Order: sequence, then C-alpha cells, then structure tokens
Amino acid sequence: MLEQVIQVVREVAQQVVMPRYMQVDRQFKMDGSFFTEADVAAQQALLDRLQEICPAAVMGEEMSEQEQEAQWEKGKDGLWSIDPIDGTSNFFNGLPYFAISVAFMEQGRGVLGVIYSPVTDEMFYATKGGGAFVNGIALPIKKFVPSMQSATANVDLKRLDRKLAAKVAAYPPYASQRNFGACALEWCYTAAGYFDLYLHGGQKPWDYAAGSLILAEAGGNMCGFDNDDYWAGSPWRRSVIAAIDHGLFKQWRDWVRENQKD
Repeated sequence: MLEQVIQVVREVAQQVVMPRYMQVDRQFKMDGSFFTEADVAAQQALLDRLQEICPAAVMGEEMSEQEQEAQWEKGKDGLWSIDPIDGTSNFFNGLPYFAISVAFMEQGRGVLGVIYSPVTDEMFYATKGGGAFVNGIALPIKKFVPSMQSATANVDLKRLDRKLAAKVAAYPPYASQRNFGACALEWCYTAAGYFDLYLHGGQKPWDYAAGSLILAEAGGNMCGFDNDDYWAGSPWRRSVIAAIDHGLFKQWRDWVRENQKD
C-alpha cells in the first residue's frame, strides 16, 4: 500500500500540480484563506486514485467544513487525509516550498504518511512501526544535537497567542528561526534534523496526519501546549511543541510552557 501511495503522489505532482506552478489564479474561501485551481484538481485526482487503493472515507483541505467533519466521523476505522498542496501561498507566488501530503488514519491517528516536495524531489514517508525515510534514507539525517542556545527553530508566529509570540520574537532561547509556510514540510524537516525545534499554535488534521507519524517514526518527540499527550484535545486545532532529540525537546517544552503563562 505504501508503494502504491508513493507512486500516486508522485504522478499527481508531475501531471497535475507542477504543470500549474505559477500558472493559476487564486480564489478566496469563506475564512479568508485562498486556494487555486491546482489545489482542487490535485485533490480530486488524489481522491480518485487513493480510493482505488483502499475505498475508505476521504477528507481533503479543499472540502467544506461540513464535509470535512462528516468524513472525519465516517472514517474512524479508516480515513484518507489529504492536503493537495500544502503551502498554497508559496505555490501561487513561485516560492519553491510546498508539498503534497497524504495520510491513512485509523482512530484519528496516522498509520501511513507520505509527503512529497516536487521541487526538491524529496519523498518523505513512514508507516506505523516501520520507521521513517526520505528517498530511501532513514530519518533523522542530521544527528548532531546542539545546545538550546545554538539551535535552529521553525516557529509559526501568527498562530501563537500574543504573549508567547512576543517572547519568542524578543527573547528567543535559540540561535536562529525560520518559517516557510508549509506545515507538512516543517514536520519532515524536523524529523530529518534540519530543524532542531518546532513550534506551531494550531493545526488541522491534514496539517499533522502524515507529518506527526513521520516525526514519531524518526524517533522524535512532540506534545501540545497544555498536554504531554500530543493526541489529547480537539483534533481540529492541535498545537505542536517538537524536537528530534529528547533532551532538547524537554528544554524547549518547558521554555514554551513557562513563557505562555500570564
């Protein structure tokens, strides 16, 4: 099944997504975010092909909220979670940092995850209990563990509450910060060790379904802002504190929690 999903994702990227790169207009959703014709075409292509592999429920980012919730409830025992283009703003503007993300979920958790960056030809994938890989190489790739003070963090500031965002911006405990606007690749790059620390204030299932599995199978560590159990709380807005190294993770978790207090 994994090999079939990898093939489908690669073919949709080549045939549907990349021919439309920087060639489409954007349209706005009710919540103010936007999508392109490429997002819709890729989602439909993935939906059709993945149901040939396993005829389960399918939840895609470009569906309505009502349809997403209905598919989520329908798919407790088996659900395809799709983000046809994670990083649509980058895709539309010509920034080469976006990905296709596909996960198969059971009981709300990913058991198979595939994330593909078509510009860099990086295929990240994992199965539950089977390890995590990129292009056949086991993750993590970078195994040097810096101190907190010399670490590189990926932080999504706009989804943090004001107090924590101000602390991160003015008094960061790490050396360097990045955010490129594609959750799926943020998970993968943390799993690879390219980022030492990861922080995000709220993700939906298609943001974390594949990436959280890849990080976990790479031996990484993650929790929420308020729960050591990452899977506690609402599935529709999961916060993320993560790192590949356990010791660094504990320092990062404690710093974040201390600095989000009033």
